[in-house]
Amino acid sequence: MTDSTRQPGLNLPEKAGRWQTWNLVWLIYSVFFIISPLQSASRRGWLVFAGVYACFVGIYVTLIWARQRRTRFLMLSAMALLGAIYYPMNPSAGATMFIYVAALMPFATRSFSLAVGTIIAAALASALEGVLTHQNAWTWGSLSFLAACIGTGNLIQALRRGATERLLRAQEEIEHLAKVAERERIARDLHDVLGHTLSVVVLKSELAGKLLGSDAERARREIGEVEQIARKALAEVREAIRGYRADGLLAEIARARRTLDAAGVSLDCQAGGVRLEPVQESVLSLVLREAVTNILRHAGATSCRLEVATDDSATVLRVEDNGRGAIEREGNGIRGMRERVEALGGRLEIESRQGTRLTAEIPHGAAARA
Repeated sequence: MTDSTRQPGLNLPEKAGRWQTWNLVWLIYSVFFIISPLQSASRRGWLVFAGVYACFVGIYVTLIWARQRRTRFLMLSAMALLGAIYYPMNPSAGATMFIYVAALMPFATRSFSLAVGTIIAAALASALEGVLTHQNAWTWGSLSFLAACIGTGNLIQALRRGATERLLRAQEEIEHLAKVAERERIARDLHDVLGHTLSVVVLKSELAGKLLGSDAERARREIGEVEQIARKALAEVREAIRGYRADGLLAEIARARRTLDAAGVSLDCQAGGVRLEPVQESVLSLVLREAVTNILRHAGATSCRLEVATDDSATVLRVEDNGRGAIEREGNGIRGMRERVEALGGRLEIESRQGTRLTAEIPHGAAARA
């Protein structure tokens, strides 16, 4: 029995109906409950079975729909108690309930020690019940071993999903902090570039206005200085804007390597000795930046291959990862990449059957056509 949600534990998202419905499939293992009633063929046995099974299903459904951790623990405790009470009358059902407890606890808690303790306790309780009820040693031993194995397997799966969740949160936090830092840098640069300059322009304009009637010559000089200051400010703003644009493909590759390394994604890069036109370099840098962003946010990849090649007719950028692929529709980022490339007479292709492979080809002479 395994959990089908991508989050560790039974902490369900707001729209979790699909997950909860899917987990009802694990009730199929309760088929072992009917072994003893079938063997005994007793009406009393079937009536007891019906009551116990109704309680078990109610506990299980409440468990998978519960949002509060306290409720989940209460339901697991009730399931374990029900298994212990019913074990003497129906050993297969009681042992199966202990297996359910061991299998579900890793997904119901974020405490490693509590999950391990519950798995051990469920296996030992199943074995103890088998000994006290004089069951065959092979039977209670195999059922106890099964509880330990399933519980351990689900614990490993829950730990893996927990690590994946933490990595995704860390990547989102890094992306958020990078955006905040960039906004702060832009605000700081604009303040430094324009703050003092505009203050001087205002003061000199006010002074020139006051001097128009008394000292026209000085007023003209002040207006001339205002013009010079404004031209200088315009040049500084243009310089600042150039700083916000792509620094070049090599700088973007270096930035991509640092970003992917921080996310645990290895990068194999082949881009040496390629000379590009400025417009090609700018567009390919932006395409690479968006491709790396998509790898971090959506791919779940562990490795990435980057290749930049050029011949007599065109320059080609390829970015390939081993992630989940299966891109169903193009978002704003992909559409933006495609528009930039096609504006230069190039083409953008994306294959995502196994992993994702992005190919951007821009012909030479793109600057003139643009």
